[in-house]
Amino acid sequence: MYSFKNDYSEGAHPRILNALLETNFEQVDGYGEDCYTQKAVELLKQKIGRNDLDIHLLSGGTQTNLTAISAFLRPHEAVISANTGHILVHETGSIEATGHKIISIEVGDGKLNKSHLKAALDSHTDEHMVKPKLVYISNPTEIGSIYYKDELEQLSRFCKENKLFLFMDGARLGSALCSEENNLELSDLATLVDAFYIGGTKNGALMGEALVICSESLKEDFRFHMKQKGALLAKGRLLGIQFLELFKDNLYFDMATHANLMAGLIRDEISKAGLRFLVHSPSNQIFPILPNRLIAELLKNYSFYVWSQVDADNSAVRLVTSWATKEEAVLAFIEDMKNAL
Repeated sequence: MYSFKNDYSEGAHPRILNALLETNFEQVDGYGEDCYTQKAVELLKQKIGRNDLDIHLLSGGTQTNLTAISAFLRPHEAVISANTGHILVHETGSIEATGHKIISIEVGDGKLNKSHLKAALDSHTDEHMVKPKLVYISNPTEIGSIYYKDELEQLSRFCKENKLFLFMDGARLGSALCSEENNLELSDLATLVDAFYIGGTKNGALMGEALVICSESLKEDFRFHMKQKGALLAKGRLLGIQFLELFKDNLYFDMATHANLMAGLIRDEISKAGLRFLVHSPSNQIFPILPNRLIAELLKNYSFYVWSQVDADNSAVRLVTSWATKEEAVLAFIEDMKNAL
């Protein structure tokens, strides 16, 4: 049984495990003040091309989202999110638990645009309602689509004109940046959004996300917020060592490229078979619409999520590839699919 359920089924890239083992008995400072975390932060600033950024390492995506969003907002302020947004669907109300309403916007491709934002602002008019203040986007989105540079520029411009914060969930950012269709650079994000994070958990790390705060107004006291939310790890070295290993050369992007290539092999064969997709997703998540009888046959040897029912005979499934996905497993899946068809 080979899994295409997610991109965090495996542990971590061997280089990361070796780096953790080699430094295991070194005595270093705690709470992210160790030499490895400091080196990782400086390295990330170099990669992004900005020295005026605040970068904090946290353990996971949900923790990063709730810590950042609750820190950035005042009590009466709210978040605008696509209806597919991770904070809205798969984080157990963590944002609402910190006292902030999420304004859900119905979208077709997982992406927000400025007309969506304008509609949210127009429908929240006075102090009897929550005040929209932060725009939450994911790149890639939860359904595999990616933001192109012109789309992000339009969002950024609208947010600046309307005094909204723009926050990007980058749990799978490596996949977006390494997509064949991508035209964004890592350095672009620091000028277009107020904060974003670089996901490690879903791209070869044991755990860890690097939150990058770009806007000066959001930086103050952030470590206080981290401590209050349980995000300030005593053994912060575990995160610093991993990000140092991921970015000291091209490892982070090499792994994301591999995940995308494996998804591409499956995507191409499904297209050749004349089957449709729920959404255009040029990343490591694909959502083909398959006959239910084919799904039942494939589930005998592979695990994946049945995403949604399309009609009586067909359903959309989610197939996710990772940095560690074996090409032979992908080719076997393709062959089994062809035979079943």
